[in-house]
Amino acid sequence: MAKSELFRTKSVEQSIKDTDDPETRLNRNLGAIDLIVFGVGVIIGAGIFVLTGQAAATTAGPAIAISFLVAALACGLAALCYAEFASTVPVAGSAYTFSYATFGELIAWTIGWDLVLEFTVGSAALASGFSSYWNNLVEGTFLELPEQLRTAAGSGVVDIPAIVISLLVMWVLIQGIKFSSRINQVVVAIKIAVVLLVIIAGIKYIDAQNWSPFVPPSEPPAAGEGGWLKVPLIQTLLGLEPAVYGAAGIFAGAAIVFFAFIGFDVVATTAEETHDPQRNVPIGIFGSLAIVTVLYMAVSLVITGMQDFRDIDPNDGAPLATAFDSVGVTWMGDVISVGACIGLVVVVMILMLGQTRVAFAMARDGLLPRWLARTHPTHRTPYRITIITGLAVAAISGFVDLSTLADLVNIGTLFAFVLVSVGVVVLRRTRPDLERGFRVPAATLVAVLAVIACVYLMLNLVGETWVRFLVWMALGFVVYFAYGRRHSRLGGVGERTAADEPSAPPT
Repeated sequence: MAKSELFRTKSVEQSIKDTDDPETRLNRNLGAIDLIVFGVGVIIGAGIFVLTGQAAATTAGPAIAISFLVAALACGLAALCYAEFASTVPVAGSAYTFSYATFGELIAWTIGWDLVLEFTVGSAALASGFSSYWNNLVEGTFLELPEQLRTAAGSGVVDIPAIVISLLVMWVLIQGIKFSSRINQVVVAIKIAVVLLVIIAGIKYIDAQNWSPFVPPSEPPAAGEGGWLKVPLIQTLLGLEPAVYGAAGIFAGAAIVFFAFIGFDVVATTAEETHDPQRNVPIGIFGSLAIVTVLYMAVSLVITGMQDFRDIDPNDGAPLATAFDSVGVTWMGDVISVGACIGLVVVVMILMLGQTRVAFAMARDGLLPRWLARTHPTHRTPYRITIITGLAVAAISGFVDLSTLADLVNIGTLFAFVLVSVGVVVLRRTRPDLERGFRVPAATLVAVLAVIACVYLMLNLVGETWVRFLVWMALGFVVYFAYGRRHSRLGGVGERTAADEPSAPPT
Protein backbone atom coordinates (compact mmCIF):
# COMPACT_ATOMS: atom_id res chain seq x y z
CA MET A 1 0.00 0.00 0.00
CA ALA A 2 1.52 3.29 -1.08
CA LYS A 3 1.93 5.94 1.54
CA SER A 4 0.23 8.41 -0.80
CA GLU A 5 -3.00 6.41 -0.59
CA LEU A 6 -3.29 7.16 3.10
CA PHE A 7 -2.75 10.89 2.67
CA ARG A 8 -4.55 11.57 -0.60
CA THR A 9 -6.54 14.78 -0.28
CA LYS A 10 -9.94 15.68 -1.64
CA SER A 11 -9.79 19.11 -3.24
CA VAL A 12 -11.98 21.91 -1.95
CA GLU A 13 -13.40 22.27 -5.46
CA GLN A 14 -14.44 18.59 -5.53
CA SER A 15 -16.02 18.84 -2.08
CA ILE A 16 -18.11 21.81 -3.20
CA LYS A 17 -18.98 20.14 -6.51
CA ASP A 18 -20.33 17.10 -4.67
CA THR A 19 -22.95 19.30 -3.02
CA ASP A 20 -24.69 19.59 -6.41
CA ASP A 21 -25.25 15.86 -6.81
CA PRO A 22 -29.07 15.58 -7.10
CA GLU A 23 -29.11 12.33 -5.11
CA THR A 24 -27.16 13.74 -2.16
CA ARG A 25 -28.05 17.45 -2.34
CA LEU A 26 -29.19 19.23 0.82
CA ASN A 27 -31.51 22.25 0.93
CA ARG A 28 -30.09 25.62 1.97
CA ASN A 29 -32.69 26.87 4.44
CA LEU A 30 -30.71 28.30 7.38
CA GLY A 31 -29.76 31.89 8.14
CA ALA A 32 -27.57 33.53 10.80
CA ILE A 33 -30.33 33.58 13.44
CA ASP A 34 -31.07 29.89 12.82
CA LEU A 35 -27.40 29.06 13.40
CA ILE A 36 -27.11 31.13 16.58
CA VAL A 37 -30.22 29.42 17.94
CA PHE A 38 -28.85 26.01 16.95
CA GLY A 39 -25.60 26.81 18.71
CA VAL A 40 -27.23 28.12 21.89
CA GLY A 41 -29.69 25.22 21.80
CA VAL A 42 -27.04 22.53 21.77
CA ILE A 43 -24.58 24.19 24.15
CA ILE A 44 -27.03 24.94 26.95
CA GLY A 45 -27.74 21.47 28.28
CA ALA A 46 -26.31 19.06 30.79
CA GLY A 47 -23.31 21.31 31.37
CA ILE A 48 -25.19 24.16 32.96
CA PHE A 49 -27.80 21.98 34.66
CA VAL A 50 -25.46 19.32 36.09
CA LEU A 51 -21.72 19.95 35.75
CA THR A 52 -21.72 23.39 37.37
CA GLY A 53 -22.35 21.99 40.84
CA GLN A 54 -20.27 18.84 40.42
CA ALA A 55 -17.13 20.64 39.25
CA ALA A 56 -17.49 23.34 41.92
CA ALA A 57 -17.79 20.76 44.68
CA THR A 58 -14.96 18.48 43.63
CA THR A 59 -12.46 20.54 41.67
CA ALA A 60 -12.56 24.34 41.60
CA GLY A 61 -14.90 25.75 44.26
CA PRO A 62 -16.35 29.20 43.47
CA ALA A 63 -13.56 29.60 40.90
CA ILE A 64 -15.59 27.33 38.65
CA ALA A 65 -16.69 30.61 37.03
CA ILE A 66 -13.06 31.09 35.93
CA SER A 67 -13.00 27.47 34.72
CA PHE A 68 -15.92 28.26 32.42
CA LEU A 69 -14.03 31.30 31.11
CA VAL A 70 -10.88 29.22 30.47
CA ALA A 71 -12.90 26.60 28.60
CA ALA A 72 -14.66 29.33 26.61
CA LEU A 73 -11.34 30.92 25.62
CA ALA A 74 -10.06 27.57 24.34
CA CYS A 75 -13.30 27.14 22.40
CA GLY A 76 -13.06 30.70 21.10
CA LEU A 77 -9.58 30.14 19.66
CA ALA A 78 -10.74 26.96 17.96
CA ALA A 79 -13.93 28.73 16.85
CA LEU A 80 -11.89 31.26 14.87
CA CYS A 81 -10.31 28.39 12.96
CA TYR A 82 -13.66 26.66 12.46
CA ALA A 83 -15.14 29.88 11.11
CA GLU A 84 -12.43 30.27 8.46
CA PHE A 85 -12.68 26.64 7.41
CA ALA A 86 -16.48 26.69 7.24
CA SER A 87 -16.49 29.88 5.18
CA THR A 88 -13.89 28.40 2.79
CA VAL A 89 -15.33 24.89 2.52
CA PRO A 90 -19.11 25.30 3.05
CA VAL A 91 -19.76 21.57 2.95
CA ALA A 92 -21.39 19.15 5.42
CA GLY A 93 -18.97 17.25 7.63
CA SER A 94 -17.27 19.94 9.71
CA ALA A 95 -13.77 18.94 10.86
CA TYR A 96 -13.91 15.74 8.79
CA THR A 97 -14.34 17.65 5.52
CA PHE A 98 -11.76 20.26 6.53
CA SER A 99 -9.19 17.58 7.34
CA TYR A 100 -9.81 15.78 4.04
CA ALA A 101 -8.85 18.96 2.19
CA THR A 102 -5.66 19.54 4.18
CA PHE A 103 -4.20 16.44 5.85
CA GLY A 104 -5.50 13.67 3.62
CA GLU A 105 -7.76 10.65 3.86
CA LEU A 106 -6.34 8.83 6.88
CA ILE A 107 -6.46 11.90 9.10
CA ALA A 108 -9.91 12.76 7.73
CA TRP A 109 -11.15 9.29 8.65
CA THR A 110 -9.56 9.61 12.09
CA ILE A 111 -11.32 12.88 12.79
CA GLY A 112 -14.59 11.58 11.34
CA TRP A 113 -14.42 8.55 13.63
CA ASP A 114 -13.60 10.89 16.48
CA LEU A 115 -16.69 13.00 15.73
CA VAL A 116 -18.82 9.86 15.80
CA LEU A 117 -17.65 9.48 19.39
CA GLU A 118 -18.49 13.09 20.23
CA PHE A 119 -21.92 13.28 18.63
CA THR A 120 -23.34 9.77 19.03
CA VAL A 121 -22.14 9.13 22.58
CA GLY A 122 -23.02 12.71 23.49
CA SER A 123 -26.55 12.28 22.12
CA ALA A 124 -27.02 9.04 24.02
CA ALA A 125 -25.65 10.48 27.26
CA LEU A 126 -27.98 13.46 27.05
CA ALA A 127 -30.95 11.25 26.18
CA SER A 128 -30.20 9.47 29.46
CA GLY A 129 -30.00 12.86 31.16
CA PHE A 130 -33.43 13.75 29.77
CA SER A 131 -34.75 10.51 31.19
CA SER A 132 -33.50 11.38 34.68
CA TYR A 133 -35.26 14.74 34.69
CA TRP A 134 -38.40 13.23 33.16
CA ASN A 135 -38.55 10.53 35.82
CA ASN A 136 -38.24 13.19 38.53
CA LEU A 137 -41.05 15.23 37.01
CA VAL A 138 -43.54 12.36 36.69
CA GLU A 139 -42.71 10.70 40.00
CA GLY A 140 -45.91 9.89 41.85
CA THR A 141 -48.12 10.34 38.77
CA PHE A 142 -49.72 7.80 36.44
CA LEU A 143 -46.80 8.35 34.04
CA GLU A 144 -44.25 6.98 36.48
CA LEU A 145 -42.57 3.80 35.24
CA PRO A 146 -41.20 0.90 37.30
CA GLU A 147 -37.51 1.34 38.11
CA GLN A 148 -36.59 -1.53 35.78
CA LEU A 149 -38.00 0.44 32.82
CA ARG A 150 -36.79 3.96 33.58
CA THR A 151 -33.01 3.59 33.84
CA ALA A 152 -30.15 1.40 32.63
CA ALA A 153 -28.15 2.07 35.81
CA GLY A 154 -28.17 0.14 39.05
CA SER A 155 -31.06 -2.31 39.24
CA GLY A 156 -32.66 -0.92 36.08
CA VAL A 157 -32.93 -2.97 32.90
CA VAL A 158 -33.92 -0.56 30.13
CA ASP A 159 -34.37 3.20 29.90
CA ILE A 160 -37.69 3.60 28.10
CA PRO A 161 -37.87 7.44 28.22
CA ALA A 162 -34.38 7.70 26.68
CA ILE A 163 -35.35 5.33 23.87
CA VAL A 164 -38.60 7.18 23.16
CA ILE A 165 -36.96 10.62 23.02
CA SER A 166 -34.17 9.32 20.77
CA LEU A 167 -36.67 7.92 18.26
CA LEU A 168 -38.81 11.05 18.41
CA VAL A 169 -35.80 13.24 17.69
CA MET A 170 -34.87 10.94 14.78
CA TRP A 171 -38.33 11.48 13.25
CA VAL A 172 -38.07 15.28 13.64
CA LEU A 173 -34.69 15.36 11.88
CA ILE A 174 -36.02 13.36 8.95
CA GLN A 175 -38.78 15.95 8.43
CA GLY A 176 -36.26 18.59 7.42
CA ILE A 177 -33.67 21.01 8.74
CA LYS A 178 -36.02 23.99 8.76
CA PHE A 179 -38.67 22.07 10.69
CA SER A 180 -36.00 21.09 13.20
CA SER A 181 -34.89 24.72 13.41
CA ARG A 182 -38.41 25.98 14.19
CA ILE A 183 -38.82 23.48 17.03
CA ASN A 184 -35.39 24.46 18.27
CA GLN A 185 -36.25 28.16 18.35
CA VAL A 186 -39.29 27.59 20.55
CA VAL A 187 -37.48 25.28 22.95
CA VAL A 188 -34.36 27.46 23.18
CA ALA A 189 -36.55 30.44 24.13
CA ILE A 190 -38.01 28.40 27.01
CA LYS A 191 -34.60 27.15 28.08
CA ILE A 192 -33.01 30.61 28.13
CA ALA A 193 -35.99 31.94 30.08
CA VAL A 194 -35.39 29.27 32.75
CA VAL A 195 -31.67 30.05 32.93
CA LEU A 196 -32.38 33.79 33.26
CA LEU A 197 -34.94 33.02 35.98
CA VAL A 198 -32.29 31.05 37.88
CA ILE A 199 -29.93 34.03 37.70
CA ILE A 200 -32.50 36.70 38.58
CA ALA A 201 -34.22 34.72 41.33
CA GLY A 202 -30.93 33.57 42.84
CA ILE A 203 -29.16 36.94 43.05
CA LYS A 204 -30.95 38.07 46.21
CA TYR A 205 -29.96 34.86 48.01
CA ILE A 206 -26.24 35.27 47.37
CA ASP A 207 -24.06 35.40 50.48
CA ALA A 208 -20.66 36.84 49.60
CA GLN A 209 -19.11 34.80 52.41
CA ASN A 210 -19.65 31.69 50.25
CA TRP A 211 -17.19 33.14 47.72
CA SER A 212 -14.39 33.42 50.28
CA PRO A 213 -11.88 32.18 49.40
CA PHE A 214 -12.84 32.45 45.74
CA VAL A 215 -9.96 30.14 44.80
CA PRO A 216 -9.82 27.54 47.61
CA PRO A 217 -6.30 26.47 48.62
CA SER A 218 -5.00 23.32 46.99
CA GLU A 219 -5.48 20.09 48.94
CA PRO A 220 -5.06 16.34 48.35
CA PRO A 221 -8.04 14.52 46.81
CA ALA A 222 -10.37 12.53 49.04
CA ALA A 223 -9.18 9.08 50.08
CA GLY A 224 -9.71 6.42 47.46
CA GLU A 225 -9.53 8.85 44.55
CA GLY A 226 -5.84 8.34 43.77
CA GLY A 227 -4.16 6.10 41.20
CA TRP A 228 -3.03 7.33 37.79
CA LEU A 229 -6.29 6.28 36.15
CA LYS A 230 -8.26 8.56 38.45
CA VAL A 231 -6.17 11.74 38.36
CA PRO A 232 -5.42 14.23 35.55
CA LEU A 233 -2.81 12.79 33.20
CA ILE A 234 -0.63 15.88 33.50
CA GLN A 235 -0.10 15.17 37.20
CA THR A 236 1.09 11.66 36.36
CA LEU A 237 3.37 12.81 33.52
CA LEU A 238 5.02 15.55 35.60
CA GLY A 239 5.16 13.51 38.79
CA LEU A 240 2.98 15.99 40.67
CA GLU A 241 1.16 15.10 43.87
CA PRO A 242 -2.57 14.64 43.14
CA ALA A 243 -4.49 17.71 44.27
CA VAL A 244 -7.82 19.47 43.92
CA TYR A 245 -8.76 23.18 44.12
CA GLY A 246 -6.15 25.89 43.80
CA ALA A 247 -4.87 27.08 40.42
CA ALA A 248 -4.58 23.50 39.14
CA GLY A 249 -8.21 22.95 40.12
CA ILE A 250 -9.30 25.79 37.87
CA PHE A 251 -7.76 24.12 34.82
CA ALA A 252 -8.94 20.65 35.84
CA GLY A 253 -12.40 22.16 36.26
CA ALA A 254 -12.14 23.72 32.81
CA ALA A 255 -11.40 20.28 31.35
CA ILE A 256 -14.53 18.93 33.05
CA VAL A 257 -16.94 21.76 32.21
CA PHE A 258 -15.64 21.79 28.64
CA PHE A 259 -18.48 19.30 28.11
CA ALA A 260 -20.80 22.24 28.68
CA PHE A 261 -19.54 23.85 25.46
CA ILE A 262 -19.82 20.72 23.34
CA GLY A 263 -21.79 21.43 20.22
CA PHE A 264 -20.82 24.86 18.93
CA ASP A 265 -18.92 23.02 16.20
CA VAL A 266 -22.27 21.54 15.12
CA VAL A 267 -22.91 24.94 13.54
CA ALA A 268 -20.07 24.21 11.12
CA THR A 269 -21.65 20.89 10.10
CA THR A 270 -24.69 22.78 8.75
CA ALA A 271 -22.67 24.97 6.35
CA GLU A 272 -24.03 23.10 3.33
CA GLU A 273 -27.60 23.90 4.43
CA THR A 274 -26.99 27.61 5.08
CA HIS A 275 -27.68 30.69 2.99
CA ASP A 276 -24.47 32.66 2.43
CA PRO A 277 -22.36 30.36 4.66
CA GLN A 278 -19.28 32.60 4.29
CA ARG A 279 -21.10 35.23 6.34
CA ASN A 280 -23.64 33.33 8.42
CA VAL A 281 -21.56 30.43 9.75
CA PRO A 282 -19.00 32.66 11.56
CA ILE A 283 -21.88 34.73 12.99
CA GLY A 284 -23.59 31.57 14.21
CA ILE A 285 -20.44 30.20 15.85
CA PHE A 286 -19.33 33.37 17.65
CA GLY A 287 -22.83 34.53 18.53
CA SER A 288 -23.81 31.30 20.24
CA LEU A 289 -20.47 30.94 22.04
CA ALA A 290 -20.60 34.48 23.45
CA ILE A 291 -24.17 34.13 24.73
CA VAL A 292 -23.64 30.85 26.57
CA THR A 293 -20.33 31.91 28.12
CA VAL A 294 -22.01 34.88 29.83
CA LEU A 295 -24.90 32.69 31.01
CA TYR A 296 -22.60 29.93 32.30
CA MET A 297 -20.43 32.29 34.33
CA ALA A 298 -23.48 34.03 35.78
CA VAL A 299 -25.16 30.76 36.81
CA SER A 300 -21.97 29.40 38.39
CA LEU A 301 -21.53 32.59 40.43
CA VAL A 302 -25.15 32.44 41.60
CA ILE A 303 -25.03 28.77 42.60
CA THR A 304 -21.74 29.03 44.52
CA GLY A 305 -22.95 32.27 46.10
CA MET A 306 -26.19 30.72 47.36
CA GLN A 307 -24.48 27.86 49.20
CA ASP A 308 -21.01 26.90 50.33
CA PHE A 309 -19.39 24.82 47.60
CA ARG A 310 -18.47 22.15 50.16
CA ASP A 311 -22.17 21.64 50.86
CA ILE A 312 -22.89 20.75 47.22
CA ASP A 313 -23.38 17.02 46.73
CA PRO A 314 -21.10 16.01 43.80
CA ASN A 315 -23.46 13.14 43.03
CA ASP A 316 -26.47 15.42 42.83
CA GLY A 317 -27.89 15.35 39.31
CA ALA A 318 -29.79 18.61 39.85
CA PRO A 319 -27.47 21.04 41.67
CA LEU A 320 -29.37 24.13 40.51
CA ALA A 321 -32.60 22.90 42.05
CA THR A 322 -30.78 21.84 45.22
CA ALA A 323 -29.25 25.30 45.61
CA PHE A 324 -32.72 26.84 45.73
CA ASP A 325 -33.91 24.14 48.11
CA SER A 326 -31.09 25.15 50.45
CA VAL A 327 -32.56 28.65 50.76
CA GLY A 328 -36.16 27.47 50.99
CA VAL A 329 -37.28 28.28 47.43
CA THR A 330 -38.46 24.79 46.59
CA TRP A 331 -40.81 25.75 43.75
CA MET A 332 -37.80 26.67 41.63
CA GLY A 333 -36.75 23.01 41.62
CA ASP A 334 -39.78 22.05 39.52
CA VAL A 335 -39.25 24.97 37.16
CA ILE A 336 -35.60 24.06 36.66
CA SER A 337 -36.49 20.41 36.10
CA VAL A 338 -39.00 21.35 33.41
CA GLY A 339 -36.46 23.64 31.72
CA ALA A 340 -33.74 20.99 31.87
CA CYS A 341 -36.08 18.32 30.55
CA ILE A 342 -37.15 20.46 27.59
CA GLY A 343 -33.64 21.74 26.99
CA LEU A 344 -32.04 18.32 26.83
CA VAL A 345 -34.43 17.29 24.05
CA VAL A 346 -32.94 19.99 21.84
CA VAL A 347 -29.37 19.05 22.76
CA VAL A 348 -30.04 15.45 21.77
CA MET A 349 -31.56 16.65 18.50
CA ILE A 350 -28.68 18.91 17.48
CA LEU A 351 -25.93 16.48 18.47
CA MET A 352 -27.72 13.81 16.46
CA LEU A 353 -27.95 16.30 13.59
CA GLY A 354 -24.18 16.78 13.74
CA GLN A 355 -23.55 13.05 13.66
CA THR A 356 -25.82 12.49 10.64
CA ARG A 357 -24.08 15.26 8.67
CA VAL A 358 -20.59 13.93 9.40
CA ALA A 359 -21.57 10.34 8.52
CA PHE A 360 -23.38 11.68 5.43
CA ALA A 361 -20.17 13.36 4.24
CA MET A 362 -18.11 10.22 4.92
CA ALA A 363 -20.61 8.06 3.01
CA ARG A 364 -20.62 10.47 0.08
CA ASP A 365 -16.84 10.03 -0.06
CA GLY A 366 -17.13 6.24 0.01
CA LEU A 367 -15.46 5.78 3.39
CA LEU A 368 -18.80 4.49 4.62
CA PRO A 369 -21.31 2.69 2.35
CA ARG A 370 -22.36 5.14 -0.36
CA TRP A 371 -26.07 4.28 -0.12
CA LEU A 372 -26.13 5.94 3.30
CA ALA A 373 -25.69 9.32 1.60
CA ARG A 374 -28.98 9.19 -0.34
CA THR A 375 -31.34 12.00 0.66
CA HIS A 376 -35.10 11.80 1.14
CA PRO A 377 -36.94 12.56 -2.13
CA THR A 378 -39.31 14.99 -0.38
CA HIS A 379 -37.53 16.40 2.65
CA ARG A 380 -33.99 16.39 1.13
CA THR A 381 -32.54 15.09 4.40
CA PRO A 382 -30.05 12.19 4.74
CA TYR A 383 -32.81 9.97 6.09
CA ARG A 384 -31.00 6.65 5.90
CA ILE A 385 -28.07 7.66 8.06
CA THR A 386 -30.51 9.55 10.32
CA ILE A 387 -32.50 6.36 10.92
CA ILE A 388 -29.36 4.35 11.68
CA THR A 389 -28.05 7.07 14.00
CA GLY A 390 -31.38 7.35 15.79
CA LEU A 391 -31.56 3.61 16.36
CA ALA A 392 -27.97 3.55 17.62
CA VAL A 393 -28.56 6.42 20.04
CA ALA A 394 -31.77 4.78 21.26
CA ALA A 395 -29.99 1.47 21.84
CA ILE A 396 -27.03 3.00 23.66
CA SER A 397 -29.08 5.33 25.84
CA GLY A 398 -31.65 2.62 26.53
CA PHE A 399 -29.29 -0.11 27.64
CA VAL A 400 -26.00 1.49 28.73
CA ASP A 401 -25.26 3.74 31.69
CA LEU A 402 -23.27 6.61 30.17
CA SER A 403 -22.68 8.71 33.27
CA THR A 404 -18.90 8.16 33.05
CA LEU A 405 -18.54 9.13 29.39
CA ALA A 406 -18.67 12.94 29.54
CA ASP A 407 -14.86 13.09 29.77
CA LEU A 408 -14.59 10.76 26.78
CA VAL A 409 -16.70 13.14 24.71
CA ASN A 410 -14.49 16.02 25.88
CA ILE A 411 -11.23 14.43 24.76
CA GLY A 412 -12.67 13.57 21.35
CA THR A 413 -13.85 17.13 20.79
CA LEU A 414 -10.56 18.68 21.94
CA PHE A 415 -8.69 16.39 19.56
CA ALA A 416 -10.89 17.61 16.71
CA PHE A 417 -10.19 21.22 17.69
CA VAL A 418 -6.43 20.59 17.54
CA LEU A 419 -6.59 19.24 13.99
CA VAL A 420 -8.85 22.04 12.77
CA SER A 421 -6.54 24.67 14.25
CA VAL A 422 -3.48 23.17 12.55
CA GLY A 423 -5.45 22.67 9.34
CA VAL A 424 -6.18 26.37 8.92
CA VAL A 425 -2.46 27.17 8.75
CA VAL A 426 -1.80 24.24 6.41
CA LEU A 427 -4.57 25.28 4.00
CA ARG A 428 -3.37 28.90 4.06
CA ARG A 429 0.00 27.70 2.75
CA THR A 430 -1.16 25.01 0.33
CA ARG A 431 -4.14 26.91 -1.13
CA PRO A 432 -3.64 30.65 -0.67
CA ASP A 433 -5.81 31.21 -3.77
CA LEU A 434 -9.06 30.03 -2.16
CA GLU A 435 -11.77 32.58 -1.44
CA ARG A 436 -12.21 32.94 2.32
CA GLY A 437 -15.36 34.63 3.57
CA PHE A 438 -13.72 34.90 7.01
CA ARG A 439 -10.01 35.02 7.79
CA VAL A 440 -8.49 34.31 11.19
CA PRO A 441 -6.45 37.34 12.30
CA ALA A 442 -2.83 36.39 13.07
CA ALA A 443 -3.71 32.86 11.96
CA THR A 444 -0.46 31.15 12.95
CA LEU A 445 -0.45 32.67 16.45
CA VAL A 446 -4.14 31.89 17.01
CA ALA A 447 -3.68 28.31 15.79
CA VAL A 448 -0.68 27.74 18.06
CA LEU A 449 -2.53 29.14 21.07
CA ALA A 450 -5.59 27.01 20.26
CA VAL A 451 -3.48 23.86 20.06
CA ILE A 452 -1.70 24.63 23.34
CA ALA A 453 -4.99 25.37 25.12
CA CYS A 454 -6.74 22.25 23.82
CA VAL A 455 -3.82 19.91 24.49
CA TYR A 456 -3.45 21.32 28.00
CA LEU A 457 -7.13 20.70 28.71
CA MET A 458 -6.78 17.18 27.31
CA LEU A 459 -3.89 16.53 29.70
CA ASN A 460 -6.10 17.65 32.57
CA LEU A 461 -8.48 14.75 31.89
CA VAL A 462 -7.98 11.61 33.95
CA GLY A 463 -5.87 8.68 32.79
CA GLU A 464 -8.76 6.26 32.25
CA THR A 465 -10.30 8.71 29.76
CA TRP A 466 -7.13 8.52 27.68
CA VAL A 467 -7.19 4.73 27.77
CA ARG A 468 -10.80 4.61 26.53
CA PHE A 469 -10.06 7.19 23.83
CA LEU A 470 -7.08 5.25 22.48
CA VAL A 471 -9.11 2.03 22.39
CA TRP A 472 -11.87 3.77 20.44
CA MET A 473 -9.41 5.25 17.94
CA ALA A 474 -7.70 1.85 17.48
CA LEU A 475 -11.10 0.38 16.58
CA GLY A 476 -11.53 3.16 14.04
CA PHE A 477 -8.28 2.26 12.29
CA VAL A 478 -9.48 -1.33 11.99
CA VAL A 479 -12.69 -0.18 10.30
CA TYR A 480 -10.80 2.13 7.93
CA PHE A 481 -8.31 -0.45 6.72
CA ALA A 482 -10.99 -3.15 6.48
CA TYR A 483 -13.50 -1.04 4.53
CA GLY A 484 -12.92 2.69 4.07
CA ARG A 485 -9.54 2.59 2.28
CA ARG A 486 -10.73 0.05 -0.28
CA HIS A 487 -14.02 1.85 -1.05
CA SER A 488 -12.82 5.45 -1.06
CA ARG A 489 -14.00 7.42 -4.09
CA LEU A 490 -10.57 9.06 -4.25
CA GLY A 491 -9.14 5.56 -4.72
CA GLY A 492 -11.40 5.01 -7.71
CA VAL A 493 -13.23 1.96 -6.36
CA GLY A 494 -15.95 3.91 -4.64
CA GLU A 495 -16.44 6.04 -7.75
CA ARG A 496 -17.06 2.99 -9.93
CA THR A 497 -19.16 0.91 -7.62
CA ALA A 498 -21.13 3.23 -5.40
CA ALA A 499 -22.43 5.94 -7.66
CA ASP A 500 -25.64 4.07 -8.10
CA GLU A 501 -27.36 1.35 -6.14
CA PRO A 502 -28.12 -1.89 -7.95
CA SER A 503 -31.33 -1.78 -9.92
CA ALA A 504 -34.21 -3.89 -8.75
CA PRO A 505 -34.35 -7.26 -10.53
CA PRO A 506 -36.83 -7.45 -13.40
CA THR A 507 -40.24 -8.78 -12.50
